[in-house]
Amino acid sequence: MNPLYPIISLSAISLISLVGGLIIFLKSKVFKKKLQIYLISFSAGTLLAVSFTNLLPETIEKVPNYSFVGLLVITGILLSFIIEKIIYWRHCHLLIDKGHKHKFAYLNIFGDLLHNFIDGISIIAAYQANPLTGLSTTLAVASHEIPQEIADFGILLYSGFSYKKALIYNFLTSLSAFAGAGVGLMFSSFLPIEYLLPIVIGNFIYIATADLIPELHKEQSFKTSILQLLFFFAGAIIIYLI
Repeated sequence: MNPLYPIISLSAISLISLVGGLIIFLKSKVFKKKLQIYLISFSAGTLLAVSFTNLLPETIEKVPNYSFVGLLVITGILLSFIIEKIIYWRHCHLLIDKGHKHKFAYLNIFGDLLHNFIDGISIIAAYQANPLTGLSTTLAVASHEIPQEIADFGILLYSGFSYKKALIYNFLTSLSAFAGAGVGLMFSSFLPIEYLLPIVIGNFIYIATADLIPELHKEQSFKTSILQLLFFFAGAIIIYLI
């Protein structure tokens, strides 16, 4: 594996954290109200396409025990569920405290650190499989990072952070992707990468089906639904072609 490829991908993912600040700085209500829902559709399509047309075939090629691969995918889904459950549980308890806004901001920072850490593991695991898998995984991660970073930046501003402080915190948390990549490399020294990929698949499936697709159902108009489908399939087709 050429180390330059994952470094470029991880750097690009980290720089995406600045997008949220840029969008809010420009006060782009058009993006928030009109374009964000389609970007979410595109993201869901890329995540599922990477999982089923790229990572899963790569895994099955190396691990012919399909039942065991399925069990690892379920493990990835459960781990994602548990992590999100812990974050929401802490959220609910912090909201009743005095000064809850500021505490929620730091909780959001912790959640973002964890999320980017997992993204780093996903990217390095994909690149260890092959460069094209790494590239398609990077695209999938990037597509769901943009709307997430915009939301994270907005939360920090709402919690009382200055624009500059919110921008710095958002960028610093994005660097945890490099830490995740480092841990992924360490894991690969004693755990073959083909056993890590199904857990990544489970994480991607969970994000797409539990977090992103439910957001799409909030928009009910026929025109919006058709455009959602088009963006969804566009994301899937781009990954398939890669």
